[in-house]
Amino acid sequence: HITPEKFYVEACDDGANDVLIIDRVSTEVTLSVKKDIPPSAVTRPIFGILGTIHLVAGNYLIVITKKKKIGEFFNHVIWKATDFDVLSYKKTMLHLTDIQLQDNKTFLAMINHVLTVDGFYFSTTYDLTHTLQRLSNTSPEFQEMSLLERADQRFVWNGHLLRELSAQPEVHRFALPVLHGFITMHSCSINGKYFDWILISRRSCFRAGVRYYVRGIDSEGHAANFVETEQIVHYNGSRASFVQANSRINTTLLVSETKPQVQTTATDQQSSKSCLDGFQRHFDSQVIIYGKQIIINLVNQKGSEKPLEQAFAAMVSSLANGMIRYIAFDFHKECKNMRWDRLSILLDQVAEMQDELSYFLVDSAGMVVSNQEGVFRSNCMDCLDRTNVIQSLLARRSLQAQLQADVHVRLGVLHVGQKLEEQDEFEKIYKNAWADNANACAKQYAGTGALKTDFTRQAVRTGKRTQLGLLMDGWNSLIRYYKNNFSDGFRQDSIDLFLGNYSVDELESHSPLSVPRDLKFLALPIIMVVAFSMCIICLLMAGDTWTETLAYVLFWAVASIGTFFIILYNGKDFVDAPRLVQKEKID
Repeated sequence: HITPEKFYVEACDDGANDVLIIDRVSTEVTLSVKKDIPPSAVTRPIFGILGTIHLVAGNYLIVITKKKKIGEFFNHVIWKATDFDVLSYKKTMLHLTDIQLQDNKTFLAMINHVLTVDGFYFSTTYDLTHTLQRLSNTSPEFQEMSLLERADQRFVWNGHLLRELSAQPEVHRFALPVLHGFITMHSCSINGKYFDWILISRRSCFRAGVRYYVRGIDSEGHAANFVETEQIVHYNGSRASFVQANSRINTTLLVSETKPQVQTTATDQQSSKSCLDGFQRHFDSQVIIYGKQIIINLVNQKGSEKPLEQAFAAMVSSLANGMIRYIAFDFHKECKNMRWDRLSILLDQVAEMQDELSYFLVDSAGMVVSNQEGVFRSNCMDCLDRTNVIQSLLARRSLQAQLQADVHVRLGVLHVGQKLEEQDEFEKIYKNAWADNANACAKQYAGTGALKTDFTRQAVRTGKRTQLGLLMDGWNSLIRYYKNNFSDGFRQDSIDLFLGNYSVDELESHSPLSVPRDLKFLALPIIMVVAFSMCIICLLMAGDTWTETLAYVLFWAVASIGTFFIILYNGKDFVDAPRLVQKEKID
């Protein structure tokens, strides 16, 4: 309910009488009751408060205006937030200068850009930020906490936006922790037995960013592009889960990449110690949270990726930690010529380790039957494409064990000797869900869908890729190249602003947004596009003779290719660099 002076947020639960009042002038937040809502207020439905943010014009309230039901999770409804609105506390912008107006408009565009990236999920009654195993190992006091208080802060993407509400425990019911990543739920049937199969990927908000601007670890050991993926099965009151983790190979190394050469930054004693300290702090926290760490390194063991593989292996060895094991598997070498059936080599290699890690299982009476003793941590250069393929195969192997009927205490959905790969209907659901998971995480991080999803969707049993899949990979790689070079600076700034890595100060004498662009940043890419377009037009509109047409085509082809190589050679002069938090682009 909106008035010129206040926002009134009414709780619409059955029997609820609470109203959150936000003063648009003083920004004070108080709790009241429904009778205090003025009849003159303009009323509109919302589905939750994402939080508040301070921009040049003042404070803004961000609310969820549309939602989509994903499914029910142990009788708790899970929603995807699909649309948002950003409401200004100020009634007018007359107090701003022209420059401030332009900056405020840019900051609003950044916030709206993050909100348009698919993948925000929430529940009003269930804690989505914790795995089943973590939730099972909690105290009664923990269960009494609000969702915001008990949430795993690594995965609360609106934590910064909720900082004002979180300071007042009495209003926590209005503060919804929102997850960013991917969630899918399916009701499945095998042998006439119905069970729920759920896949959740939780993207960490610590050291979040885009592909070429956020790599490495920070001083607290937070790794870039860290994602926790949990597969859950619910059958006849029993629940099982299998958790995996991934982050970029060079998130655990403080590295600088320049192609065709890749080098670590540990070039002297001090930087080497800093690198090892961050590495050790990261894995110390991972062992505390998850237990044993089995690192699967999927990068190439030759060429530009080889130094990273060697450095990673050396640093794991230097830890001398029996809880951490390291396995190198050259994905591209082993699977060249589209021989993806050779991934069975890796699965056979880690089979005994996976059996030792086990999985989490709790029976219908609530008794914990088994705990997962550690996680597979898959790494490739970006932890998008190769990583997702391996994770889907490891998750299938765990699911096979969970659903099996034998002398051990398991769910008993499958008959003895029966294989998941033989269940065509479930296989279709399974493959598509993992491919959708890959696409969602890839779009959030790299700006395009994932590569190699044709394998995840279709080729698990045949061990072959499709030619169409190969073409789609080429197209996605091309789009990635463009976005990562010409639009990722704005995307990175948007994420930093949203997560609170940069705070707007309207009194700042020099706005970081006022950094002028070099004219060639726009001019040469435009010339390249025009030249390439003219080349295509000349082909489509042939002249009187082929000689004349060929001459035009060659002229524009040389112009477009020449301009492309000028851009490529000058590299960082043509990237869209972040302006809010300084980051050096890694080519």
